[in-house]
Amino acid sequence: MTGPVFDAPGPEAAVYVISVAAELSGLHPQTLRAYERMGLITPGRTAGGGRRYSHRDIERLRSIAELTSAGVGVEGVRRLLELENQVTALRARNAELAAELDATRESLRQAMAARPVRDRLPALRPPDVGQSVVIWRRGR
Repeated sequence: MTGPVFDAPGPEAAVYVISVAAELSGLHPQTLRAYERMGLITPGRTAGGGRRYSHRDIERLRSIAELTSAGVGVEGVRRLLELENQVTALRARNAELAAELDATRESLRQAMAARPVRDRLPALRPPDVGQSVVIWRRGR
């Protein structure tokens, strides 16, 4: 007879108590509390107020430890983490915009294919890097 099957928690699931998070990150529990007071980390909380850390929190703690051991001060660490968050957000937005542009181009191709030959725009070709797309309309 087999037991129940459990899915592994996702990287955002706050499941580690402070002692386990400290061990996994290589830091002392007091250091984790200090980083929380400084606003460098924000662990989840249980209904009773206990701290719970996620896998992503552990990775962030490791990054903080690496930066501080390399001589970066707390304010420098804070700024680097902010910049990292901004880069992540910009990459996500860039991917959204690229997908939207691809969908728009495909819609335009489909619309052009559906028009009679005499009403079609000049042939569309994939733009070279750094070029703009220009749409010409014939006057009627």
